[in-house]
Amino acid sequence: MPIVDYILVAFFLFFIGCIAGWCLEVLFRRFFSAKKWINPGFLTGPWLPLYGFGVVVLFFLSILPIHTGMVWLDAVIIILIMGISMTVIEYIAGLIFIKGMGIKLWDYSKQWGNIQGIICPLFSFLWLLVAVFFYFVINAPVIEAVRWFVHHIEFAFVVGIFFGVFLVDLCNSLHVSAKIRKFAKEHEVVVHIEKLKEAVRGRLEEHKEKASFAFPLASFSRFKEELDGRIEQFAANRDRKKKDKEK
Repeated sequence: MPIVDYILVAFFLFFIGCIAGWCLEVLFRRFFSAKKWINPGFLTGPWLPLYGFGVVVLFFLSILPIHTGMVWLDAVIIILIMGISMTVIEYIAGLIFIKGMGIKLWDYSKQWGNIQGIICPLFSFLWLLVAVFFYFVINAPVIEAVRWFVHHIEFAFVVGIFFGVFLVDLCNSLHVSAKIRKFAKEHEVVVHIEKLKEAVRGRLEEHKEKASFAFPLASFSRFKEELDGRIEQFAANRDRKKKDKEK
């Protein structure tokens, strides 16, 4: 394929991955973790960039030209590379948000063997299982979808609309995130975005206001109120961590 087709395919897969990942996270939160309908991630719309990048990476790794002479060994090598790559992507994404924006999108700090609460052996193993599932189950349908897309390039218009809306959403969400980042920097803390959403939702319900699924942090006054109410808690946690380091 020409390089332009590879780029378009990457955009197409990113589009699929973002939306599919968002759907999975919504269902996971509803039925397994929070037991509520919560809009995951820091964006407003039905997309999670981490999953979009993940699908792109998994697809291109799955077609790596590895030929050891043994089919099973080729599969094992590719799956290991895919699993490790997903853990690396998760770590880089988590680190960017924590160090650059003072925001924690997920927290594995209670999991054994975690590194900075961003990655841990359990979820690295789950990523490996995802790689196995992708390689043996999803890869063939994805390849067919890519072939269809290449022969129906007019669908690129739909993908283009997606990216247009996605970029608008990204700019708006970064504006909200900048406010959280300012707070985090002033108080030398890291804000857990999911816990903040739940807390803001609780405050809205206390005031008998309707919580928005699509815009969980739309009310700046409410989430600022929640952040201000946690200043003492943040300070106490920070002091405790400093004391632990000094021991």
